[in-house]
Amino acid sequence: MSVFSRPDVIEAFLQKVRVIHQRGVDRAALTEIVGLLEGLAERRDLFNFETFPAPVPGQGSTAFRYRLNDDGDTPTLYLNSLLPGKSTIPHNHETWAIISAIEGQEINYVYQRDDEGREPGYTTLHLEKEVIVQPGTSISFLGEDLHGIRVAGEQPTLHFHLYGLPLESLNGRYGVEADGRILNYNASQMAPSIKAYAH
Repeated sequence: MSVFSRPDVIEAFLQKVRVIHQRGVDRAALTEIVGLLEGLAERRDLFNFETFPAPVPGQGSTAFRYRLNDDGDTPTLYLNSLLPGKSTIPHNHETWAIISAIEGQEINYVYQRDDEGREPGYTTLHLEKEVIVQPGTSISFLGEDLHGIRVAGEQPTLHFHLYGLPLESLNGRYGVEADGRILNYNASQMAPSIKAYAH
């Protein structure tokens, strides 16, 4: 058992991420950060359903998002637990983003946007690929990359979500409805985070 506390481990991880973030994040930098986040995901002694419970089926919420640090406008780490059946509309992140799994599977649908011939406020999306995020298989995005997710199977997820900036500050994120209509994602889709850091 490690002598370091959960906040210590999170802070040591984030210090390494900040160094990369300050250099500027491209696809190669994302790969570097993925390696760090997958290492953190192996710490099941610190990050597990006992400490970060999943939503209870039938009790309202189908998703919990635990915010694990608050350092202003810097890389921000969350721990998400989603119930089977939970899905999102396609959306961007406005900053770089990485998802790494501790428990459970999440299907990620990655899209390309095509605005040719569409009226303003609408777009057409083309599915580029599907990635099943599970322990050992992460996914990463730059700010304008688009994805939607769905949780299949019987098990809730427990996944790290790491963003270049806090989700709560990203008011330019957008989502795309099934008919192609573009909407503000945070304003219409995002529930508040659960603060799980020491003040």
